[in-house]
Amino acid sequence: MDFKELLESSPLTGTVIWLGLRPAHRSPVRSVTSMELDPVRGIEDDHYSRSAGSRQVTIIQWEHFDVMEKLLGFRPTPEQLRRNIVVAGINVHALRKSGFRIGGVELEGTGDCHPCSRMEEVLGPGGYHVMRGHGGITARIRVPGTIHTGDEVLHIS
Repeated sequence: MDFKELLESSPLTGTVIWLGLRPAHRSPVRSVTSMELDPVRGIEDDHYSRSAGSRQVTIIQWEHFDVMEKLLGFRPTPEQLRRNIVVAGINVHALRKSGFRIGGVELEGTGDCHPCSRMEEVLGPGGYHVMRGHGGITARIRVPGTIHTGDEVLHIS
């Protein structure tokens, strides 16, 4: 198998374990059990909801919470990290420049989700650097639908 084939393959699947909406800039993140996604409108009820850009959805990997806990001395919550979707069992970085499906929704990874300076405020001194390399990815919505906690995450191309 050549390098291109390796990058395009992903036999692992993941699971959505948490979903969150950010109703307004700097407002508390609201945990939900499902969310509606649309390629034009983005995530319904999220403050980026009218954005059709490359950062419609933010996704972080549950396994990285263990690393952040070791570096911070406490375990951050998904609400503190302000991402939309937390998944387990699949390396989200492998989805960063490819298509994937969560439940019936098709997405395209568009890049890394870098931490913002707010992580210093939320996580304390050094919070920004703890998040570096562990902030997850951004994605755009290709095919609309509803995502639920427990949905499968699957690399498609």
